[in-house]
Amino acid sequence: MTFDLRALVRQREFSVLAMLLLVALYLSFASEYFLSHRNLMNVGRQASVVAIVALGQALVIIARGIDLSVGSVIGLSAVCSAMVMRATGSDPLALMAGLGAGICAGALNGLMVTRLRINPFIATLGMLSVARGVALLMTGGIPVPYSGWAEWLGAGRIAGVPVSVLLMILLVVMVHIGATRSVAGREIYAVGDNPKAARLAGIDIARTRMIVFTFTGLVAGLGGIILAGNLASADPNLGMGYELDVIAAVILGGTALSGGRGSILGVLIGAMLMALLNNAFVLLGVSAYWQVVTKGLIIIMAVGIDGLRRGPEADE
Repeated sequence: MTFDLRALVRQREFSVLAMLLLVALYLSFASEYFLSHRNLMNVGRQASVVAIVALGQALVIIARGIDLSVGSVIGLSAVCSAMVMRATGSDPLALMAGLGAGICAGALNGLMVTRLRINPFIATLGMLSVARGVALLMTGGIPVPYSGWAEWLGAGRIAGVPVSVLLMILLVVMVHIGATRSVAGREIYAVGDNPKAARLAGIDIARTRMIVFTFTGLVAGLGGIILAGNLASADPNLGMGYELDVIAAVILGGTALSGGRGSILGVLIGAMLMALLNNAFVLLGVSAYWQVVTKGLIIIMAVGIDGLRRGPEADE
């Protein structure tokens, strides 16, 4: 029993969960508004978008990649969806347009990485600028009003629980099962752990990486629709800076930047922690400038702790 407890404590998910509980405990005493129903629902909404997009980011990183463009893809997808809604009045077409824009951006990232052999960092950094620029060109920098199904996804509730939170839970379960119980999931881990061995085992590395980049674009598109629906408006600058929260959530959840290791449950806990920290900044009146500094320090600490835990293996 003692051995099992020690093994549990050594898991990254346990340490992040402990940090999450400590922050929640501190806020419950530091702010009288923290435990209010309205505030907790807001935390859930914030965590849901970060977690949904982080699911795709985690798979990309596990497969030895990274996607810096998710924040801009969120904005582009929201704009495409809102403009189709305004032009056609059709909710299904609007949702398909938003998701389709995300899929196209993710697929382009995958093609640049697998066919053009561009480093994922450079490829997605370029897409970050391209997607944001296209969103601004489409709207002239002016937000587009958005309502309908998207508003229900972003601000609606079922039995008092935000729809986005329920959608997050559903996707977490589905991606967890897919990553741990399916052949495609095992291939993603194999590609990230040892690409040469994966190739010798007959795994199509290019196809696997195309899948994870395209899926990341899809969930970023969904995140954009949810955010726009919650605001009832699609701003071309929507999602700016979200890539930082998403990557932080993935790394905090125990996913190794070197690939081959990570858990979907850890991603969920990391996203909850990031949402809680953002909520803490607001409740405690922390300056927006210090918020950016703090998020950067959190990422550095998470990567540093991961490197120390892995020891000499991190240099290989």
